Amino acid sequence: MQEAWLQLQCPACSVTWEEHVSDLRAPDTPFDCDDCGTERSLSEFMRTARDLEVLQEFTDA
Repeated sequence: MQEAWLQLQCPACSVTWEEHVSDLRAPDTPFDCDDCGTERSLSEFMRTARDLEVLQEFTDA
């Protein structure tokens, strides 16, 4: 199995970072930015539509 890294971006402060997909939960899980503390669903932190698709593929399996 290949490793998958997702690009995340805080919708409030625009900080970007990467996370290993296996370290993340379902897209509707509450998630917060370490930089500014904004809490929203994890799906709102996905930087691209493709990142969200990959997360959904891994959590649906």
